[in-house]
Formats: sequence, structure tokens, C-alpha cells
Amino acid sequence: MPCIWRCTSLAWGRSFTQTLMSTVFDPMRLSAISMDLMAVSRGTVPGIAQRQQARLAQLITSTLRDSRLYQAFWPKGTTGNTPLHQLPFVTRKQLMDDFDDWVTDPRIHLKALRAFTAQPEGIGQPWLGQYIVWESSGTSGLPGVFIQDVQTMAVYDALEALRRSTPARGFNWLDPLGLTERTAFIGALDGHFASYASVRRLCAINPWLANTTRSFSILDPAPQLVKALNAFAPKVIATYATAATLLADEAKRGNLHIAPREIWTGGEPLGVAARAHIQQHLGCAVRNSYGASEFLAMGWECDHGHMHLNADWVILEPVDEYYRPVPAGQPSCSVLLTNLANTVQPLIRYDLGDQVTLHDQRCTCGSPLPVIEIQGRHDDLLVMAGRDGRPVTLLPLALSTVLEDYAGVFDFYLHQIDDRTLELHLPLDGHDGQLALVRCCAALKAFAETQGIVPIEVRGILGQSIPRGRSGKACHIVASGHGGQCAP
Repeated sequence: MPCIWRCTSLAWGRSFTQTLMSTVFDPMRLSAISMDLMAVSRGTVPGIAQRQQARLAQLITSTLRDSRLYQAFWPKGTTGNTPLHQLPFVTRKQLMDDFDDWVTDPRIHLKALRAFTAQPEGIGQPWLGQYIVWESSGTSGLPGVFIQDVQTMAVYDALEALRRSTPARGFNWLDPLGLTERTAFIGALDGHFASYASVRRLCAINPWLANTTRSFSILDPAPQLVKALNAFAPKVIATYATAATLLADEAKRGNLHIAPREIWTGGEPLGVAARAHIQQHLGCAVRNSYGASEFLAMGWECDHGHMHLNADWVILEPVDEYYRPVPAGQPSCSVLLTNLANTVQPLIRYDLGDQVTLHDQRCTCGSPLPVIEIQGRHDDLLVMAGRDGRPVTLLPLALSTVLEDYAGVFDFYLHQIDDRTLELHLPLDGHDGQLALVRCCAALKAFAETQGIVPIEVRGILGQSIPRGRSGKACHIVASGHGGQCAP
């Protein structure tokens, strides 16, 4: 998901200490990192490599000193100068299983973090007075908890602020920071997810954002969401690609009457056809980005339509199914991520699971940062029969959220049979599988009713492995007509 950001100094009317303690925000650190980012934009490929290697050496050195998990896992003799490819890769399960030994601050314990993320009033608020916490949605089958200190947030803030595309036509030079523009965030609001937690934090930093930014739940029925957006009339919308497609559909039908300047998409693949559909029916520019809970701002899209990897702060290693390096220009089976900004929760050669293609040719836009293509994992919109005779579109993120938050199931495969029937595959079996299936069916039927859909049938199949697309990530939601197969 894209993170909403406006370049600001300290929140007006607050002291430095109050702002820092309440938002995990250090303007001096942000300023220093921002200056370095601007130098990189005018720099060279070797200059990026030098920064990358220096930061990697510092990360490995501090991790060896402070992380008990890596101390035990890495080969003896590892030093800050050990080549990255000589270190073993890690998975989310490995790290989450030994969470307390993974993190480098001995005060951090997973049990306490789980208690914190169970409290919705704490979304975007600091934990232990110095950390921003968010949880992943569990799309890889296992939800994660991620911690960011002030250094990490300064890197993310600077990347979001400085590496977006140049202003689109209609940019208001009288209000260059966009402080008077209404911004709508559409996403999951009932968890400590990275995008929503970031919105809450940035609104706390800047009271102008708090006055002009409004969040909308992706779980809201389409008519309710459309009515709220018509009333709010946002100029900028930050959401997922499938949600933006839904809004374009509503505008095409004549239900949505807004005139946004930009749509910011992220968190899901954005195809060429979907982009054209959104631009045509919402009449605005689409700015796509690439990020994850593990690194919020991995890539940005230039005016030439290419995604650039923020290689000065993140390393991505495309690998095949045997975790061997994949040559430039060829799609990977997965990718190993190394986060150079986060030392409190080191992610070094972490199996992210995305399918990517890393190119070695320079972009014609002039940026020295490498170009990357993201395939990711594709889930479908489901079109169901509405009670009033009109079709109702269900967003894949909304369906995932329902099953994860209300049924407690993170590994599933939902296949649409027709506009009144869903087939749910769970890898669980036995008594636990039966209980999970009952919860899932009840949650899906209740959600369908709130969306104005005719009563649906949910068929359950237990003990089935979850199909996976070429990206290596689980394929969760597939519309009818795809033959029950994962989209490529």
C-alpha cells in the first residue's frame, strides 16, 4: 500500500519532545536522510553500491552483536565483511518462531506485542515510547509482527516524500504540500496494518493532514463507500489496485461523482488494462508503488512508467525455486529481501515470496536506481448476485480480512463457482478443520448479507493444499471462469 505523506517540519503547536514521543518522528534524522536521497538521485550506480555495502556491513555487525537468533544461525566466522550470498536465507516462520531471540532490544517480547496489536486504539501509536508496530495480513499463511524505530521510520518517510513522480497536470503551486487537499485512504481499518498505522501516525505529526484526510473501510458495501466518497470529494485516493478498479466501475455506472487528481495504488499488482480502466473512468493520474510490511517503500514509479527499486536502502535478490540466483531480465520464483534501515528487527536474506524481474539497463528517465518488475500474487474480484437484481463486487482484500479477522484462518483458497456459490479449501482437516470451516462459512455468509448479496452457499473442502501461482505465493481468491486455477 502507498503511504500518505506530505513534507512537513514538526507538527505545529507542539514541542520537539512531545512530537517525538507521540509519533516516533525525528526531523533532524529525516533531514539528513533526505539530503542523502537527493544526492543519490544525482549520483551514479557505483555510488549506490557503495552506500549499499557500507550499510550492509553495519547491519551485519550490529546483528551479530545483538540478535541471538542470527548469532546461532549464521556460520562461524561471519563478520561485517562477509558477502551477503554466503549467509543462509531465512523465512517468516523461522523468525516468528524465535521472535524474542530475533529482535535486538531485549525489552521486546512477542507476547506483549500481540497484546498491543489486539488493541485497536493503539494503531499508529508508539510502543514502549519509541517503536511503531504493525502486523502483516497473513497472505503468506502466517501473520507477522514488524517493529520500526525512529531511524527506520525516517528512511520510510524520506523515501515516500522524495521519490514520487513529478507533479501531475493541475498541480497547485499555491499549495505545493497539498495541505488543503482532501485525501482518502481506503483499506483495512480494524488492525495494525502498515498502511493504516502510517496514516494514523502521519496525521498525528501534521494536524493539517488530520483535518483533510479521512479513512474508509474496504469492508464497507460498495453503495455505502460510494456515498461517503461522493460526500467527501477527495482529490487524492490511496488504496489497492482492485479497490481502485471497483471505484472506476462505479464511476462508469454513474454512481461515483468525484474528480480526483491522483490515485495512489500499491499492495497488489496493477495491470496495464486495470490502469487504463482507472484512468479512463476516474479521469486522473495513477501513481503505483511497491512495498510490504517488511519494507514499506521498496519501489516507486517514474514518469516513464517504470518501477525503480530503492536499492540504496533495500537489497532484493531474485532466486529460483532452489534459491539459486536468477539472472537479470528473468522472472524469479521468489526474492530474498535485506532491509538496510531496520536494525531492531533485522531482515537479512528474508524470503519475501514475490515474483520479480530485476533489470540491469538504466531507465531513460535518468535515475541511477535499478528498474524492477513486480508480478506478486494476483487475486480476483468476485461478482455476486445482489438482492436487488444488480451484481455486487467483492474485493479480494475484504474477503481475506473477513476470513483472517473473523474466522482466524490465514491459509485458504476461495474459488467462486457461480454468482451464488463459493468453494472454500482449507489445508486443515479433522476436528480443527471442521471448526475452522464452520467459522469461515459463518463469516462469509454474514459478510455477504451486509453487502446486499442474496443468500450464498459456501462449500467446504478440508485437507486440501493451497494452490500457488508462479510467484510462489499462495493463490487465495479466484473468480469463476478461471477454472479454479491461480492467475499467473
